[in-house]
Amino acid sequence: MAAGLDCSKLCPEWPCESPGDFKGVWVVAELVDGEVSEPSLQMLTPARKIAEKLGDPVTGVIVGPPGAEKGAEELIKRGADEVIVVEHEGLSEYYPEVYGEVIARLAAERKPSVILLAATARGREMAPYIANTLRAGITADCTDFEVDEKTRDVLMIRPPFAAIMLAYIRTPFRRPQIGTARPNVFPVPPRDESRKGRVVRVEVEPPKPRARLVSRKRIGRRETPIEKADVIVAGGRGLGGPEGFKLLEELASLIGGVVAGSRKAVDAGWIEADRQVGLTGKTVKPRLYIAVGISGSAQHMVGVREARRIAAINIDPEAPIASQADYTVVGDYREIIPALIDELKRLKEEGAKYLEELLAGEVVVVEPER
Repeated sequence: MAAGLDCSKLCPEWPCESPGDFKGVWVVAELVDGEVSEPSLQMLTPARKIAEKLGDPVTGVIVGPPGAEKGAEELIKRGADEVIVVEHEGLSEYYPEVYGEVIARLAAERKPSVILLAATARGREMAPYIANTLRAGITADCTDFEVDEKTRDVLMIRPPFAAIMLAYIRTPFRRPQIGTARPNVFPVPPRDESRKGRVVRVEVEPPKPRARLVSRKRIGRRETPIEKADVIVAGGRGLGGPEGFKLLEELASLIGGVVAGSRKAVDAGWIEADRQVGLTGKTVKPRLYIAVGISGSAQHMVGVREARRIAAINIDPEAPIASQADYTVVGDYREIIPALIDELKRLKEEGAKYLEELLAGEVVVVEPER
């Protein structure tokens, strides 16, 4: 029984365990074409921060088909102290319940204090399965992590649904503490070629999947994913309809950018869901983010807080985004965007040079005398 706790009163259906029996910070690695995904590598950044405060090691966990072990070195070079590898023919196809069950079995046996996953499509499936199986707490879409060094509780920090404040969530009585963070919230740790670590191979017989893969189709991308783009031109409800995105596409093509949208634009069917920016979409970190017809709600701004420069074009001078943008143009985008396109076409090389200066913060904007 955990010291000072009456487990029967907390929850008689859960096993009685002491948080002090758990040690270590795990990062569950997702493999893409045999390589550890970038979002998984990003999770090593908060893992090291937590581990240093707890005095615990960082362990990478790789689950996959034979050959998956080759991702272990990358995890070690990026910050893991050791890597647990489970390889099995039964893991050749990804099934969330199968992968989640294998990870839950490992955790039940080895008792990590913390488990972190990237909130990719797979991470969002597996994390709650693991938490439910282990009867553990889980916090999704964290933006930061802190540690209460007295209790060893990890404070999972995330914006609530209104996104106007930050919630600090802890799990004081259950372990492991499980959290996810969306891609691009944390940077990938630098690769340290001098780092050494051990690889632990574990045999686990995966359960039989209850589903069957019928077919798989790789979806080709027409352009750079918005989470990788240096320049993004995003449209919102203020565009008034899908035709407005044609102007944004033309502008983006001139400045080497990609087009994205707000939730309102996605819900209206004006742009694809995989190009949504915001709390319920993707987190982006471009050098330049141009928001056209976007009011700048707190939920949207969560997704662009890592942008280096934000430029807003909005007909409403009181729109929330005006107070958060580096540059704001007040007016009708149907007049401003065509004029900007014409000027960029005219300037050509000079326009590209100006854009580089803008991104570098070397352009001085002087307001006219009133």
